[in-house]
Amino acid sequence: MANAKSQDKKPVEVKNDSAAESPNSKVKFEIYGEEMIEKRVKSSGNSGRVYLPPNWVGHKVKIIRTD
Repeated sequence: MANAKSQDKKPVEVKNDSAAESPNSKVKFEIYGEEMIEKRVKSSGNSGRVYLPPNWVGHKVKIIRTD
């Protein structure tokens, strides 16, 4: 039975035209939401950090790098 499932798998296509590979290109995002805050990411160890309001805790957010 497991062999029959593995035969149904289709190969995954990889697109090479992403914005990450073209640092000078920009892409347009259209997002509908409740609020927006613009902040600068601060260094935090080996990562970056953005503080958000406490009333946002538990809500879904989307982060878009603009520069």
